[in-house]
Amino acid sequence: MSFDLIIQNATLPDGRSGFDIACRDGRIAALEPNITAEAARVIDAQGLLVSPPFVDAHFHLDATLSLGRPRMNASGTLLEGIALWGELKPIQSIDEIVARAMRYCDLAVSQGLLAIRTHVDVSDEDLKTVEAMLEVRENVKDYIDLQLVAFPQDGVFRAEGADKHLLRALDMGVDVVGGIPHFERTMADGARSVSWLCEVAAERGLRVDMHCDESDDPLSRHVETLAYETQRLGLQGRVTGSHLTSMHSMDNYFVSKLIALMAEADMQVIANPLINIMLQGRHDSYPKRRGQTRVRELRDAGLNVAFGADCVMDPWYSLGAADMLEVASMGLHVGQLSSREDMRWCFDAVTEHPAKILGLEGYGLAVGNKADMVLLQAYDPIEAIRLKPSRLAVVRGGKVVSETPPKIATLSLKGRPAQVDPASYCPGE
Repeated sequence: MSFDLIIQNATLPDGRSGFDIACRDGRIAALEPNITAEAARVIDAQGLLVSPPFVDAHFHLDATLSLGRPRMNASGTLLEGIALWGELKPIQSIDEIVARAMRYCDLAVSQGLLAIRTHVDVSDEDLKTVEAMLEVRENVKDYIDLQLVAFPQDGVFRAEGADKHLLRALDMGVDVVGGIPHFERTMADGARSVSWLCEVAAERGLRVDMHCDESDDPLSRHVETLAYETQRLGLQGRVTGSHLTSMHSMDNYFVSKLIALMAEADMQVIANPLINIMLQGRHDSYPKRRGQTRVRELRDAGLNVAFGADCVMDPWYSLGAADMLEVASMGLHVGQLSSREDMRWCFDAVTEHPAKILGLEGYGLAVGNKADMVLLQAYDPIEAIRLKPSRLAVVRGGKVVSETPPKIATLSLKGRPAQVDPASYCPGE
């Protein structure tokens, strides 16, 4: 019996070591120590970590890599970013959007990021962004699972015709219903948008993912309505609240009620650490709010919580590199998730947890699942977050689609080692 690929002597995220992973016909065919069969290609992991691929459950691929066009965000605020995006939309072409998105997807693959949920602006009648993202989804289908959210950036009721544009986008093949209730003109309109959008999703059998309460205002409480509508319409497990930053400003009594309601509704949660630590708290002098939702409390209540990248080099955020370990690191720091168990959980928050949110079939390192995985220059998930290591090999469907040399420094120091491998410096050494 022969295989397409065997990765030998791998350490798995759960701590098991010395395992071989054999791939055939795009699936994991065996996962056990000392597989002796032949394979078209064999990679010796040398005890390093093999992980399922990284997953970004919240991104804006239509805007990515547009930094500086037509100008920079001078204030660094969320609202100026939205205004700047409004200036860019009418002057960009479908070809330009596609080209930028494809460049980002190339980068994503090199970082082991093989599944992305992207929000696609449907506020405008021409739906250029939708056409572009449908083309990109088709282009990358063999190596990235790309899920599209119909996102009315300017408000589904606030922007004239956005409700009709959203329905057209879904008819064109967009996968998920999105919203932005806190950007509607009134709190009442925001609540009305949540109800209508959830009804649309229920009628069409779709998932929901809303930008919800991305604000420092403790009275922005649309997530409460979202939890209610999830229950009312039987959407449990299919509804995601993204950002939820107003929860960092709410009083503890209300939150104690709110989180219980969210858990009842089996809501999914996505925090976006890099962006929210940058955008939130802009009206504060000191004390200054951190800008991330209550990750620990939501997790401890049993909700599925993931970290998303949100933006890379666009009107809202001028940094980023498609590195979900950077995202996990920021989430860890902002959330003060410093125990060993917490840090391992942060690794899951950019792998297993977002995979559940997207509903990815066959995800994970188990026999019968898709042969998608990443060999990292680190020995365990905590070290991977600490080092943001090289992705030595990225595997999709049992084929290596990207390789990066290890980071090895050469020293010229008397009496010291000739080389430094960051992964060799483990706790206790």
